[in-house]
Amino acid sequence: MIGRLRRALALLGVALLVGACGETPEPPNADTEYRAGTLRVLASSELADVQTVLTQAHRETGVEVRFTWAGTLDAVEEIASGRADGRFDAVWLSSNDYLRLRPEAAGKLTSETTLMTSPVAIGVKPESMRELGWSPGKVTWADVHRAVVSGRLTYAMTDPLRSNSGFSALVSVTSALSGAQGALTETDVRRATPRLKQFFAGQRLTAGSSGWLADSYGRRGSMNALINYESVLLSMNRDHDPDLTVVRPRDGVVTADYPFSLLTSASAGAKEDAAKLTAHLRSPAVQASLATATLRRPVTGAPAQDAGERRRELPLPATRAVADGLLASYENVLRRPSRTVYVLDTSASMGGDRLDRLKQALDRLIGKPDSALGRRFRDREEVTLLPFGSEVKRVVRHTVDPARPALALDALRTEAAGLTARGGTAIYSSLREAYERIGTPGDALTTIVLMTDGANTAGASEADFDAYHAALPPNRRVTPVFAIRFGDSNMTELSHIAGLTGGRLFDATKGSLDEAFEEIRGYQ
Repeated sequence: MIGRLRRALALLGVALLVGACGETPEPPNADTEYRAGTLRVLASSELADVQTVLTQAHRETGVEVRFTWAGTLDAVEEIASGRADGRFDAVWLSSNDYLRLRPEAAGKLTSETTLMTSPVAIGVKPESMRELGWSPGKVTWADVHRAVVSGRLTYAMTDPLRSNSGFSALVSVTSALSGAQGALTETDVRRATPRLKQFFAGQRLTAGSSGWLADSYGRRGSMNALINYESVLLSMNRDHDPDLTVVRPRDGVVTADYPFSLLTSASAGAKEDAAKLTAHLRSPAVQASLATATLRRPVTGAPAQDAGERRRELPLPATRAVADGLLASYENVLRRPSRTVYVLDTSASMGGDRLDRLKQALDRLIGKPDSALGRRFRDREEVTLLPFGSEVKRVVRHTVDPARPALALDALRTEAAGLTARGGTAIYSSLREAYERIGTPGDALTTIVLMTDGANTAGASEADFDAYHAALPPNRRVTPVFAIRFGDSNMTELSHIAGLTGGRLFDATKGSLDEAFEEIRGYQ
């Protein structure tokens, strides 16, 4: 049984992702001007769990918070580029540590107020704790590494390029396995690389958000550990499923401090509202409410969770170059390779502007060898394009060779540019073909992406696909389908596919296909 919190997080995640690529050109929380008593806040999506406390704060202070959700690293890019100026009054991320490595972003902040904290931790199934002979207060990252190498530990972790919990975990394990005595350097990263490759061989699931990761972890059941913020793990346990033992490695972790940060572009009125709100949120009574609601550690008043266990607080890399180098190494060297099948509707209804938009989105997704970090297919990634109409039209597969990435990228770009629109819409038959093409997932992180602008009109039915999916071997059945709603596609059909396979639904009916494809990258 999935716990109440994980069900809520899953539903919230669908709503957030649908909204992220949604139809409103100028969402209500992206007002172009400050309005008295309303703070426009760019925030980490995991902060959705503070909404009840903020509702009470609105009643008591008269200050309302209107959120726009973003991944931590994407939010940093919004700030650094200046796109946040005028659209937002404040930023509320899990941490500003990566932001501080970007001078052009750090210079956009005028104040920071820490409101709660949560360290990175590892949730381990109790039976695995017993089999490994672990005591929660004595486990080190080296112990975790040995358990992975021996094949006795597999785990889920968010994508460091898109989620601060994943980035913090990456820094934590790199610091520990390199023996770094301070902020990570390039030498530390090189020293740790062989052991890090072994460590990340144990990763079986990634995600762009902590909520979906928690839900999918429970759904799969095949992994015995989950790396995330302590508060996420404790919240999962609070709902009695899956009852993980929370391990805080004693050789150190990175801690999120959730700073409420004013932008330098904020008006005087916004600054007054922010001062009023943060003073309220730091009061002992509200700190207790935040701790109860979110299971994050308070910064004033009540004692912190696990206050008796001392842990070394690990610093972030010394420079942006080291941080970005570590992220690039994770993306292209350390993590398990990706295997992705793109099931693309090229039926007659996709003709004209819709097909042009699909080609443009694919061109951006494929990228070039010198594209910015995270803006092209990864080294070692196996990519399959499976365009369909009344039936599958063609199956093209390329693997990105680290030594010559342009070969695969250019071939995929040429194939995408040559797509044509004709025929009906055989969604379920094409998905079945995609599952046949992935074969045995093996050492790759495998996903399927479905993009369609219509309802199923040809080939297998929904019932046929459900029966086919149920009969798949367990190691293939867990491959999720991330469905993109586009044009006149059927929301009910796509929601069913995403729910059945453990994927997610993204809505690009009037938004950007680029954004939908890019968002999905955090889950591949």
